[in-house]
Amino acid sequence: MLMESAMSESMKSGLTRRSLFGVMGSVGVGAAMLGASSPARADAIADLVAKEMGTGPAGTGSIALGAPDKAENGGLVRIPISVDHPMEPGNYIESLGVFVDNNPKPLVAKFRFTPETGTVNFELRIKMAKPSPVRVVAKSNTGKLIQTSKHVEVAAGGCAG
Repeated sequence: MLMESAMSESMKSGLTRRSLFGVMGSVGVGAAMLGASSPARADAIADLVAKEMGTGPAGTGSIALGAPDKAENGGLVRIPISVDHPMEPGNYIESLGVFVDNNPKPLVAKFRFTPETGTVNFELRIKMAKPSPVRVVAKSNTGKLIQTSKHVEVAAGGCAG
């Protein structure tokens, strides 16, 4: 009903139905192009990281993220991850999250560790919908955060089906 009202009003002003739909389509394409690069999307990712990993001071240690510069198949992207941090009682990596900013669901994996884990060194295989930063955030048992990210180009998307 609302659409009919808008169309009849636009007809009175000399705007044809075809041009009205053209304008509406252009607005939709423009909004879609803003997508992940918009500040709102960046804020949503930051909020998700804070919700899943918490907030805290920067910790010592480092994360080696072996993601490729370009993935030929977004349906299978190999992500080697290694954290250089002690794994001893009272000082260890407690959790680690992997986020892909431009995926429909940005949190792709979350792991928990104990000192008995020994080392945090593994490979993950993920799906990526389109080119995106891949973020890895590790949280120590004392609440300190270690973060790294890498932009990965994707030749063919992997989240469509």
